[in-house]
Amino acid sequence: MKNTLATKNILLLAWPAIVESFLISAVGFVDTLFISKLGLSEVAAVGVTNAIMQIYFAVFMSIATASTIFISRASGENNVSKVRDITAQAILLSLFAGLVLGAISFFFSESMLSIMGASPDVLQVGIPYFQIVAVPSIILSLFFTAGAILRGSGDTRTPLRVGLWMNAVHIVLDYVLIFGVFFDGFGIKGAAMATLLSRLFSVVFLLWYLHNRRLISPLRLWSIRRDLLAKLSRLATPAALERLFMRMGQILYFGMIIRMGTEVYAAHTLTGNFTMFSTIVGTGLAVATTTLIGNCIGAKQIEEAKKLGTVAIWVSSLVMTAVLFIVWGISFTATHLFTDDPFVIRLIVTILLIDVIAQPATGAVTALTAILQAGGDTKFPMYVTLFGIWGIRTLGVYMLGVHLGLGLIGAWIAIAMDNYIRAVILFIRYRSFRWVKQI
Repeated sequence: MKNTLATKNILLLAWPAIVESFLISAVGFVDTLFISKLGLSEVAAVGVTNAIMQIYFAVFMSIATASTIFISRASGENNVSKVRDITAQAILLSLFAGLVLGAISFFFSESMLSIMGASPDVLQVGIPYFQIVAVPSIILSLFFTAGAILRGSGDTRTPLRVGLWMNAVHIVLDYVLIFGVFFDGFGIKGAAMATLLSRLFSVVFLLWYLHNRRLISPLRLWSIRRDLLAKLSRLATPAALERLFMRMGQILYFGMIIRMGTEVYAAHTLTGNFTMFSTIVGTGLAVATTTLIGNCIGAKQIEEAKKLGTVAIWVSSLVMTAVLFIVWGISFTATHLFTDDPFVIRLIVTILLIDVIAQPATGAVTALTAILQAGGDTKFPMYVTLFGIWGIRTLGVYMLGVHLGLGLIGAWIAIAMDNYIRAVILFIRYRSFRWVKQI
């Protein structure tokens, strides 16, 4: 009976985050579609910018993760004063991170794009786009943190509502500012302005909701708390490094897959579009798991946190596997929407089946990482990710995919092996119950 209730609580808290992530991905697709009408240089400029922004996302999301953990614990304690203190310090840390990365983007935009391999024609259109999107990084940082604070307090529906409005505004502004209505459009600069304005719109509303729910202290009570800032930073840094290790490893083994041929890389990229659905579900479940585990620990209900963690692992594994199995079944016909190449279609369907087999482990890794981070143990998942991505996945892609000649199938087998090995290591850590730490 308790397991059923725990499952229900996880799913109820997770679904708004799942829908929000899906909508963001859908808007990204529409954004790409509009920009593709401008030319290949514009598409390449956006692609290079997004690759750099992934690093920024890693920093901002790590602050958001730390904020969720602290807020969920304080909410579990029913300590409103502590929630307000943490909210203030999380926002100040976000402001600092946004200002630093914004300054770097302003002074080194051309160098950063050049390092990513942007050609002169891509640089010409890419620098203005990158600067409009990246220099006001303070807005993006606040967007992640404000949403995380609300989710940490158990409110996943408000970020969803704001996300719905943000996505609607984004799509409208995208079309109007790129192509123009009763005026000449701004092209790729218009796309950047649409992104910036829709994010600003969402941040204003998220901060208003924080104020309305009295999660933000009056301005006269705001002051820099070095102790809280240090604790947030200590918790956020390993989470940021974990995402950076993942990203750098992906860049390396993606390069190996590119060398396997255009058709093979196209199949790999298109497969990612299909696996996105289970990833989105996993992200929402991880948010719910972090919040609920943090609430239990904050309320000193350690045994309840352990039981909830076990349920979260099963729910994440089963739901993510079920979602991808359905996607795999649909892929036999859906792949024809993207390509008519029979080789690419067969490859996508085969790889998706491999990933379906890997999903129980992928779901377990997703849940276990969220559980350990909620317990304050952010370093262990970082070490495991470093070992898995570089010691198993990247090496495995080379050995199976390149050296043994198994191509993309060998690469995805290596990815599956990495997920299963990491799942076992993380589960051993989870069962030790040494992940519940004072933060």
